[in-house]
Amino acid sequence: MNAALTRHAFFVSDRTGITAEMLGHSLLAQFEDVTFKETTLPFVDSAERAREAVARINAAGHADGARPLVFSTLVDPEVSGVIAGADALYLDCFQVFISPMERELGVSHSLEIGRSHRVKDTHDYHSRIEAVNFVLAHDDGVSTKELREADIILVGVSRCGKTPTCLYMGLQYGIRAANYPLIPEDFQDQRLPASLEPWRAKLFGLTIFPERLAQIRHERRPNSQYANPENCAFEVERAERLMRSQRIPFLDTTHRSIEELAATIVHQAGLKRHIF
Repeated sequence: MNAALTRHAFFVSDRTGITAEMLGHSLLAQFEDVTFKETTLPFVDSAERAREAVARINAAGHADGARPLVFSTLVDPEVSGVIAGADALYLDCFQVFISPMERELGVSHSLEIGRSHRVKDTHDYHSRIEAVNFVLAHDDGVSTKELREADIILVGVSRCGKTPTCLYMGLQYGIRAANYPLIPEDFQDQRLPASLEPWRAKLFGLTIFPERLAQIRHERRPNSQYANPENCAFEVERAERLMRSQRIPFLDTTHRSIEELAATIVHQAGLKRHIF
């Protein structure tokens, strides 16, 4: 591999590594011409574990012939000092922001490990669990009961991305999201299924390029009518026609990430975020 275009990237944390990953991924995505081999090193909460992490980082750099990038959210100065000694570009994600904030606020930060991922609000935690449970209980039209409690109901053809989007909204926003698959029988009279009619104000549609849909369905059911490109094109066209005729807003999922889809739906539908 070309060392100039392939680099190791490490996300180092004293807890789960989620914060370092989120910020690191956002930054790495800006460099499309570079291939990053990403590794998360969680629970680096002692000098000994930090030295073990440094050994892995240095070994990766020697193998590539180029310095790795290290994104750190370590709190303990002793531990972060060990990691900073690695033969790598060391990026302390906290200090970039903490030091200016300390100067502005006139107080020091808490130096407390894992504070950002602590269950500090029991109500928020239970809201998240209840939202995810609601999503699972109302996935793929399995149950249309209690739809009055749904914040939103996603509709669209099978395998267009409804389930992962609902799960993300439940997990990250605490939103009670249900989803219902539109099937060929629903296209005959171009009317909403009776079970959805009372909740049309909560409906939001998803669509997808037929070619991409055929690829996804082929992985699930190879060489089936379900995955047939002509059938996929038919279902997508009829589903979009139905959503337009019923004035249901919809988004194309083909080139959007789950994160972007969820954020766009929450914004466009005017939904209230229940957790942070």
